[in-house]
Amino acid sequence: MRSIRPLFTARRGGSAHRRRPVTVVVALGAALALTATACGSEDDTAGGQSTAQETPADDGKIKIPDDIKNRLKDHGIDLDKWRDGAWKDWDKDTWLREAQDFVNPIIDGLWDPDRMRDAEQPDKGVEEGDISDDQGVTDPTPKPVDAQPVSAPYQKDAPEAGKVFFDGPDGSMVCSATVVKDPANPGKSNLVWTAGHCVHAGKSGGWYRNIAFVPSYNGEGKSAAQLETASREDVAPLGVWWSDWAQTSTQWIEQGGPTGGAGAPYDFAVLHVTPEKGSGKSLEETVGTALEVDFDAPAVAQIESLTAKGYPAAAPFDGQQMRQCQDKPGRLSLTADAPTMYRIGCTMTAGSSGGGWIGQGSDGESVLISNTSIGPVTAGWLAGPHLGAEAKGVYDSVSKKFAGQ
Repeated sequence: MRSIRPLFTARRGGSAHRRRPVTVVVALGAALALTATACGSEDDTAGGQSTAQETPADDGKIKIPDDIKNRLKDHGIDLDKWRDGAWKDWDKDTWLREAQDFVNPIIDGLWDPDRMRDAEQPDKGVEEGDISDDQGVTDPTPKPVDAQPVSAPYQKDAPEAGKVFFDGPDGSMVCSATVVKDPANPGKSNLVWTAGHCVHAGKSGGWYRNIAFVPSYNGEGKSAAQLETASREDVAPLGVWWSDWAQTSTQWIEQGGPTGGAGAPYDFAVLHVTPEKGSGKSLEETVGTALEVDFDAPAVAQIESLTAKGYPAAAPFDGQQMRQCQDKPGRLSLTADAPTMYRIGCTMTAGSSGGGWIGQGSDGESVLISNTSIGPVTAGWLAGPHLGAEAKGVYDSVSKKFAGQ
């Protein structure tokens, strides 16, 4: 029997003192570790909505549109108390699950350097059953590929990449993510691609809270020791961008969970973000780039290589530096009736979840082809979903929602 871990790192909240990151280990009935969390959906295929960006009022309280306040009060939630800690209430009966109820008001300064760097969650050791030899079409397990450091400064060599931070019942958590183009706002995208489990708990839960994206996190690649005294500008050189809208597949919401591969072929999400401190520039203008998303990638056999990028946080990594793996992808099938996933050899660990898989488009330019979703506790390979019609529906829906804004 083997143990498996999710590919995000969970951390306890608070920032008064330094805390030791620990690996989260969860059960996976099929020898895989699913980045355990997901995002809600509606619209064409799926959809999730956060309240409009909200900013602190003059008296320090959160401003939320009245219609959102009234709707959430129907669920027993008083947003006037949210900023003072009411968001920490994870009562199952009041944990918002439906797409139209997702709320993510900005809390100025919540994600400070300590909170982004440190926190912890107790390990959850589990046993895992055997996985069948093949449930559809699966290629041989790839050989491990050692994750290599991305050269700093990250804004030069990987400007599209960053971290997603969010809070769940077990504390603060972290994933990886990628800035992608917005067809409705060319050159001025505020869209971020990540894994569905990085915004919503899936089948057994609801929306995560305080979801924020930090492009080029620790952009100079400082060590954990150096970051002990780092400023917020060192850790978040391009600012903190809060999600004011989120959307993922209905399959993830209905099937996804922390203890198995169910929903993994649909484990993707798109965020629309807004800066905590307004600058007038879009995210794409701020980071200097955004990737096209390829929803019609060629067959696996025709893809020479994919490069996965992320911030692995479980041992032997500490989550502070960006890493990458390059490998020719193979196929992984979890069930015969679900899309086949991509799989590459890679030693990245928890925390790399949601990070982009980058390939070469027909024009020779870099394009996003997938994102990290699952991997074994032994950290020898990663798997990501094929981005087909469902993923395009999510992407188009978010783009249209903010057309011209």
